[in-house]
Amino acid sequence: MQPHPNVQAVQDALDNAGARDAAGGPCRVRLLPEAVHTAAAAAAALEVEVGQIANSLIFDADGEPLLVLTSGAHRVDTARVAATLGVRAVTRATPEFVRAHTGQPIGGVAPLGHPKPVRTLVDTALDGYDEIWAAGGVPQSIFATTYSELLRITAGTPAEVA
Repeated sequence: MQPHPNVQAVQDALDNAGARDAAGGPCRVRLLPEAVHTAAAAAAALEVEVGQIANSLIFDADGEPLLVLTSGAHRVDTARVAATLGVRAVTRATPEFVRAHTGQPIGGVAPLGHPKPVRTLVDTALDGYDEIWAAGGVPQSIFATTYSELLRITAGTPAEVA
């Protein structure tokens, strides 16, 4: 059975980046039995701490897409992020804006595998975990990685986002 095109795009991006998991092996997108639309649901399905889930949240930063990879243990402080970036406002994007810039649905947005690169901030709180889990392009797909790999494969900027 062929994987969903979004999952294949994420796996291809991981492969092209030479992405590694916490054990040093190649990152592999895996499918969970059911969709996990929240960090808490993903953590429960994987039997890990909610803080190990890297939520991929797309925001509208003065009309441009911004991907914030944040620990599932807290919420993004949009005023703080706006000040960090020097933009007027950072607001939650509409589902249409998210899909237009990532090709992926809310709840399944991956850190990579988008039609074109998206400016990315990576929550420094994720550095407190040896293994991090991120969405793989659809709500039931996920892959394991590390904080340093997440920074590298997304060309992300470390930031305090909460």
